[in-house]
Amino acid sequence: MKRKEDFSKLTTAQFAALHEVNKRTLHYYDSIGLFSPETKGDNHYRYYDSAQSIHFEYILMLKELNMSIEEIKSYLDAPNAEDFIAIVDQKTKEIDQKIEKLKQTKDLLQTKKQQLRLCETKKDAGIHLVQCPQETYLTAPFTFRDDEMKDLFSYIKKMWGIKQCRAGVGSYLSIDKIQRKDFEEYDGLFTPALDPHTQKDLFTKPAGTYLCTYAKGGWDKLPETYDRLLRYAGSHNLKLTGYAYEKGMNDFVIQSEEEYITQVMVMAQPQ
Repeated sequence: MKRKEDFSKLTTAQFAALHEVNKRTLHYYDSIGLFSPETKGDNHYRYYDSAQSIHFEYILMLKELNMSIEEIKSYLDAPNAEDFIAIVDQKTKEIDQKIEKLKQTKDLLQTKKQQLRLCETKKDAGIHLVQCPQETYLTAPFTFRDDEMKDLFSYIKKMWGIKQCRAGVGSYLSIDKIQRKDFEEYDGLFTPALDPHTQKDLFTKPAGTYLCTYAKGGWDKLPETYDRLLRYAGSHNLKLTGYAYEKGMNDFVIQSEEEYITQVMVMAQPQ
């Protein structure tokens, strides 16, 4: 008959199953002195005690927080409150940074989803007046010459970093160039500023009324789009000011350039 204390003893296989780890992990931790079975039975087999479970879960938690085996062992060799508090403070900071990064990724995915839903509703190339809030951008000079295009991603990565590149990149062109039909050299690139409180050289897209339309196809379709905007503004007694802002809406879900949809927005004021 089993003694009462025997019910708390667990074989390596049982302890591994309880904590959903491989037996080899327990053998390795035992071999390096990180975590070992608590007792030895009459049969000379070594057993884990169920009371060790919480201790083991803390080890797994620290590993999930990217602490190395060496760091965990160093702490467990001489555990104390001061060192544990230091670990907690450091890992809390890292967790907060990861949460913020994941939140930005979630917001980006939701924005892309909204753009695709908007594309589904824009089956024609109509022109609409829309109210836009003020937006803050990072900008970079870029003319779209052929010799620059091959280095485009390297350029914006160096200027803004990967996180900003994932936020989306658009281009902007002055109204003066549009009226002259000068589409050879753009004024530059823009991306929504993810952290405008700390970033420098910011550009503000003013709040106000904008003409908005969509162009389907490659960049060769854009001059025709601007002709339509100019005609619309003229016939509706509107003055176009500032810059035209071009933004790709569906670049990650298309199979050919002919499916590409570009949103074009230009600020418009009554004459």
